[in-house]
Amino acid sequence: MTVSQQKSSPKSAAAHWSSAFTQPIQEFPLTPLRVISGQVPAGLRGSLYRNGPSLFERQGERITHWFDGDGAVLGVHFDGEAAQGAYRRVQTAGYLAEEKAGAFRFSGFGRRATPFWRRSQGESSLSPKNAANTSVLALEDRLLALWEGGLPHALDLQTLETIGMDDLQGLEASQTFSAHPKVDPQTGEIYNFGIQPGRQSLLNLYHCDRRGKLLRQNKIPLQGTPLVHDFVLAGPYLVFFISPVYLEVLPLLLGWQGYSEALRWQPKRGTQVMVINRETLELLQQREVDPWFQWHFGNSFVDADGQIVVDVVRYADFQTNQFLKEVPSGQPKTDAPGTLWRLRVNPQTAEVAEAHRLHDRICEFPVVSPAAAGSPGRYTFLSTHSDHNRTTDLFDAIACFDHTQDTLTLANLGTQRYPSEPIFAPNPHQPHQGWVLTIIYDAQHHASEVWVYESHRLGDEPVCRLALPGAIAVSFHGTWRPAI
Repeated sequence: MTVSQQKSSPKSAAAHWSSAFTQPIQEFPLTPLRVISGQVPAGLRGSLYRNGPSLFERQGERITHWFDGDGAVLGVHFDGEAAQGAYRRVQTAGYLAEEKAGAFRFSGFGRRATPFWRRSQGESSLSPKNAANTSVLALEDRLLALWEGGLPHALDLQTLETIGMDDLQGLEASQTFSAHPKVDPQTGEIYNFGIQPGRQSLLNLYHCDRRGKLLRQNKIPLQGTPLVHDFVLAGPYLVFFISPVYLEVLPLLLGWQGYSEALRWQPKRGTQVMVINRETLELLQQREVDPWFQWHFGNSFVDADGQIVVDVVRYADFQTNQFLKEVPSGQPKTDAPGTLWRLRVNPQTAEVAEAHRLHDRICEFPVVSPAAAGSPGRYTFLSTHSDHNRTTDLFDAIACFDHTQDTLTLANLGTQRYPSEPIFAPNPHQPHQGWVLTIIYDAQHHASEVWVYESHRLGDEPVCRLALPGAIAVSFHGTWRPAI
């Protein structure tokens, strides 16, 4: 069968994993997890947290974009002998209001706002619902559920009960705190941003201490309102690559289009590279380069020549958004491949001095060991496809790319199993080694499991498999919090 035949076949693998979007997804309280095989490693002590959309339908109305599902957070707590887990929806104001109404009421990334002349009490306004569904940030005393269109929600680290909105002791209610904060591996300091739309859109920059208290912020004017999902912390710099995806405001204001539909790919504007001083949060240099789009960055560091080195999953255009819109239907058709690239940026000029593809395997969610972050680490862990030619499907494999050997090692998950983004849990006695954790959705049984691999033996069988009490939704992002 040719690649083109495979892509057009109605018997796509989407028919398997679509049950994760059509069958019920139930919360569960803190529960001991049954060991299916192997055993919990003695050194694995801490908590895995994951966040993602979990509610896709109310009264027969389906969400129109994967990004619109209400957030639910999984917490799995390991003590070196056993594990227990909880899965809770974030109790946002929008979620609670829609639970009471029994129907969707608010606009979102894909769901359109009701035009003001047709809007009745309780119906969607231009302000989207804070879905709290994208990522998590584990602090000393609370877990933050993140969504880049608003403030975070604080949760209890153990039970995942919602505490409430969190302003980090300094943010205003109108500000946003994005879903990909960067934590300095040495100091624990936290850096993040938020886009503030308006007549003069702003890039809000934040510097917080390790406890999540806002220490400093700055505002940098932007041309238009771009979509910015992630950024880079590299030595003394914050680096933004602002792809040419901009919001057309009028159709959004009139309710003709949702936010996703109103985003326009404008390649003639190029990608804007912005190099920022991490201490002062002031813009140092900005330059326009050739256009591309990215959701996520991997490792970044400053090399011996003073150049900023950045690993990124790069797309040729913004078709990835159409693919993500199609996913909840169970039958995505849009081909939007992203591959792992390495860039070198001159911090004095913001020029991309070098850009080359590291591997031709379609992938996403690049992750490195915390011990390697900010330095030339050897390994990058990724989500990918077991079949190199399958491009319109959810990822069904995780892999390790060896930058030294230029090789890719895939974990064998078996058939109809779909992993989440791999998360690295360091061994406290050997920080450059540890375990790779992923949540597997088993489509054959509509069940979810926690799989634990030794990081340096990803090609072997998992050292432990744990059963979750029920199937959970396919999530976006997670983090590991070592036991204190």
